[in-house]
Amino acid sequence: MRILYVSQYFPPEVCAPAARVYDLSRQWVRQGHDVTVLTAFAHHPTGVKAKADRWTLTRRERVDDIDVVRTYVYATPNEGVVRRMMSYASFMTSAGVIGAARAARPDVVIATSPQLLTGVAGWALAKRFGVPFVFEVRDLWPESILAVDAMRDNAVIRGLKRVAAFLYRRSDAIVTVGDGYRRQLGELYGVPADKVRVIPNGVDPELFTPGDRDNDVRRAMGWGDKRVAMYIGTIGMAHGLETVLDAAAQLRDRRADIVLALVGEGADKARLKQCAAERGLNNVCFVDLQPKQRIPAYYAACDVGLVCLRDAELFRHVLPSKLFEYMAMARPVLINVDGDARRLVESAGAGLFVEPNDAAALAGTIARCVDDAPGLERMGAAGRACATERYTRPAQATQYIELLRSLVDPRPEADATSDTDMDKSMKPSTRQVVSGD
Repeated sequence: MRILYVSQYFPPEVCAPAARVYDLSRQWVRQGHDVTVLTAFAHHPTGVKAKADRWTLTRRERVDDIDVVRTYVYATPNEGVVRRMMSYASFMTSAGVIGAARAARPDVVIATSPQLLTGVAGWALAKRFGVPFVFEVRDLWPESILAVDAMRDNAVIRGLKRVAAFLYRRSDAIVTVGDGYRRQLGELYGVPADKVRVIPNGVDPELFTPGDRDNDVRRAMGWGDKRVAMYIGTIGMAHGLETVLDAAAQLRDRRADIVLALVGEGADKARLKQCAAERGLNNVCFVDLQPKQRIPAYYAACDVGLVCLRDAELFRHVLPSKLFEYMAMARPVLINVDGDARRLVESAGAGLFVEPNDAAALAGTIARCVDDAPGLERMGAAGRACATERYTRPAQATQYIELLRSLVDPRPEADATSDTDMDKSMKPSTRQVVSGD
């Protein structure tokens, strides 16, 4: 099968969309499919392109036998509404034009959000080639924008809702990473449940394997024997990391052996760093964004992983992709995301839930966890078993291909493999609902 995958983000960028597109594409190539990824020149989240990429309209590359076509994007940091919209529109335009000219005719086109305008480019290309269009919904836009108070419900938001509704109507299938999003698409936009297929987030088992805790990361950071609670990922408006700083303030004077590490970049990082400095939080460590191949060493160096999101109704349907990485690395998880994510963690025995916005509870739970070596080992082992048995990229790639085949060659027997059957094979229990990044 010839697959055209449209995504604004792709390695060397280190973010959930880039990782998912790369991992699935690599698996499909290994299965004998031809995959072309249409993407932008790397710029996320700093908004800075490599020197060789500036003033370049397009370039073709080969990445692990994936055909990668990069197109122009107006690069801007991951902050500010107007400039980000300009960036999104620039990629939509260049991808639509250059993709039509440089991509070979595929059998199917997939476009992934965020952001919505990538979906517009994917729909236009599918129409141009006369092939099925799959819209991959990783985040609900513009609902996620409203959930983090990035914008008010104004004309722009209403316009984005119309774009979203258009894409949901015009797609031949919609792929989400959880049942929660499928329910919301039905409630908010009237999308039929049988149009939505659930293929959860997951982990590359070849990259994320348990490693030595006392590794070169610990030595380089000077952590020694200290206990480390670590957050890895985007440091953005959606993540509510002020609570981590508040917990650090409570731990600073009574537990000098505990360090809270925040690894990554994002729109809220500068503000949080300034806040930590002003409060004298010398037990908080900010680490710059790391290359993907380096991330497992950071997971290995921590004692517990932090999964944080703001307390918003939308995020109750989200299960961040970093959760699977902590679990695959056999690191216990402390999670403040109620709903689907909490149910996964608790059903797997992979960690503990902490009420959102409760710094005292977070500080106390961190202190108790790091002092309980048998508990850490038990939760870590349970998490790894769940992740590697149920949430691996190879298994998800195979399920995805089954969906694509049913669109390209819509036989009755292909339709008989329902998304419900697909979902059940990926779930640790019937209570669990998996969603989001």
